[in-house]
Amino acid sequence: MRESQTNLAGDLLLHLARPGDGPLHERVKRALRAAIRDGRIEVGTALPPSRQLATDLGCSRWAVTEAYSQLVAEGYLEARTGSATRVRWTNAPDAASGRHAPRPAHEARFDLGPGLPDLRAFPRRRWAEAVRAQVTTTAFTEFGYPPAGGHPRLRRLLVEYLARSRGVSAAPEDVTVCTSVTDGVRRVCHGLRAEGITAVGCEEPGWTRLRDVIRAAGLEPVPVRTDGAGLRVDDLAGHPGLRAVLTSPAHQFPLGTVLAPERRAALLGWARQVDGVVLEDDYDAEFRYDRRPVAALQGMDPSRVVLFKSLSKILSPALGIGWIVAPPRWTRHLHRSDQTATQPPTLDQLAFATLLESGAYDRHLRACRKRYRDRRDALVRALAEQLPGAPVSGIAAGLHLILRLPADTDSAAVVGAATARSLRIADLTAYHATEDRADHGLVLGYGNLADGAVGEAVRLLREAIEDVG
Repeated sequence: MRESQTNLAGDLLLHLARPGDGPLHERVKRALRAAIRDGRIEVGTALPPSRQLATDLGCSRWAVTEAYSQLVAEGYLEARTGSATRVRWTNAPDAASGRHAPRPAHEARFDLGPGLPDLRAFPRRRWAEAVRAQVTTTAFTEFGYPPAGGHPRLRRLLVEYLARSRGVSAAPEDVTVCTSVTDGVRRVCHGLRAEGITAVGCEEPGWTRLRDVIRAAGLEPVPVRTDGAGLRVDDLAGHPGLRAVLTSPAHQFPLGTVLAPERRAALLGWARQVDGVVLEDDYDAEFRYDRRPVAALQGMDPSRVVLFKSLSKILSPALGIGWIVAPPRWTRHLHRSDQTATQPPTLDQLAFATLLESGAYDRHLRACRKRYRDRRDALVRALAEQLPGAPVSGIAAGLHLILRLPADTDSAAVVGAATARSLRIADLTAYHATEDRADHGLVLGYGNLADGAVGEAVRLLREAIEDVG
């Protein structure tokens, strides 16, 4: 039986029968029994002390202790000397056996899906120390409502970090702290709509979730093709009236390409010509292995680019910390029109600021780059051994690669066969918004794949492909 100290029934709502339905202790007993059998009080829950419950119910303590004693005798409760009275009965099989719950059906044993960093490598100790330091040293005034845009200290440190590492040109007041890239894109899209912009160009193929966010904000996502040099900027002329485009120039998802220098200049020229804006998703920019760092597009024209970034691929999506770097026009709109926008908790913002200021964040990134490069190399070698006829691409940076399949192979069926083997992978065609799907293959992420599982995961992948073929 669980004895979690977080499972305490400090406040317990009981529905007592009318006075004419029997003695009070019997009514208390029946109400408790009903709450237990209905599952409102889970197995292992510590019930309130008899004196407290009697005060809450407005009855004598004897009525409560008598009800507890009878339920102990019936097997619904368990009383131990020096411990709280806890719920013992449950209608869930094996709930008190101590055995681990079975793995959920959707949780794969081997994770080759894109979108996650190595969750095992989350810097628990450093994060805990940073949070503890803020809890003990932060002024009481910081525990009020956070200021619009995020904590000033974090915004200042982000500006310094982004200027040094990404070539971003901004002031602290240009930074808005949000919970994720999707949250940031959603908020900016509401601003675009208020300014009369009705559509946003999106890379094809591209991250499906961002297209969904754009559509949910009331704008039309317009597919714009990509190739080996990134977004095909010349194709923007074929969409008259388009004034906004979403792109990931440092590392395109899912193809892994970099926006070519001539196209970067052309994209900014297009934005100036149409009085438009470029939404830059700085996706996986920190993780590069076989090429030099690529600066953020924002630094080339801060007046025309809105930059989005989060900690989801670096630390963990569970932190819910991201940021928007926008020209003053859009930042003012964010702060003015979205007063109810959710922010990360102030203490978490300050904890992240501590990691930035102390250099712990940079050290974590350096360690991650080496870990991911070694894992990528192991994955590429295993794929070459197990699937020598399937070329890979997009391996110079990021946390995923593309495995090309023969044109007659049903990639969706391969995903299904892999899922049956508890192997998570992604179909490249799932990231297309049109039926013009020249790309054919699988998207294989290695961020959250255990180092020792690479060989076994690739073996299962080969079996899945052979089953379909």
